[in-house]
Amino acid sequence: MKRRTFLRLLGISAVFHQWLLRDLMAAGSPVVAVAEGKDHAQVTRNAIAALGGMNRFVKKGDVVVVKPNMGWDRNPEQAANTNPLVVRAVVEEVLRAGAKKVKVFDRTCNDERRCYANCGIPAALKGMKKVEVKYMDSGRYRKVPIRGGVLSEWDLYDEVLKADVFINVPVAKHHGLTKLTLGLKNVMGVMGGNRGSIHKNIDAALADVNSVLKTHLVVVDATRVLTAHGPQGGDLKDVKILNKVIASTDIVAADAYATTLFGLKPKDIAVTVAASKRGLGEMDLKKVTIVKA
Repeated sequence: MKRRTFLRLLGISAVFHQWLLRDLMAAGSPVVAVAEGKDHAQVTRNAIAALGGMNRFVKKGDVVVVKPNMGWDRNPEQAANTNPLVVRAVVEEVLRAGAKKVKVFDRTCNDERRCYANCGIPAALKGMKKVEVKYMDSGRYRKVPIRGGVLSEWDLYDEVLKADVFINVPVAKHHGLTKLTLGLKNVMGVMGGNRGSIHKNIDAALADVNSVLKTHLVVVDATRVLTAHGPQGGDLKDVKILNKVIASTDIVAADAYATTLFGLKPKDIAVTVAASKRGLGEMDLKKVTIVKA
């Protein structure tokens, strides 16, 4: 079997699919699931199902952090934040798997109240039992030592560190400094302190942070992507509708694949390269199994 494989899940039995996943994982091949369609909630569920379902990641009684991008005072159509329908679908799957509590938050760049109100995510999750959408508390960051990189330590959000499962749900978009912002960069939303200070060596610094903060599942929202003037955007002319959702347990592989949606190669993104060199995942897409859900 070639390591790079394209599969249509429709018509393939669940038993065969589970067997195939076990075979691929045993062979050490990272798997990236790609789902496409206009029903953004359903394609999100399809991408997760293609990896074996949320039960693979979340067990009954788990406390789960779902971390979307809510950092900008922009509405969903402007593609600066994660699609609310994608976030709700992820949360629904987490609850269906038996989670005790789901926490959703982000350290915003613009005013947090305006960001939360305009991004549409809190509204999409309103009324859901066992779901807590909250502003981040400046007193809940904890200093974490980091070895082998440019950072020796950093303040990371306590509730992420304590969670049983961390699910990273970024939006795929252009970024003026890093070219793109995807899963690896989305962890900036749980960093405390002066985040701007890492910009001078951002690729290595983000690899450092991701080395101590494990993303158990990354779900990349590429339903509509910002192609220019990111990360904040604002002009609908810069938004491209792709109707895709990408999911993986390998954050580097997921970012690498998402990069191709912008006509770029994984090697073009310094953050991806730095994380790969740190052994955080596979950026060579020839060594990644792509499953079309």
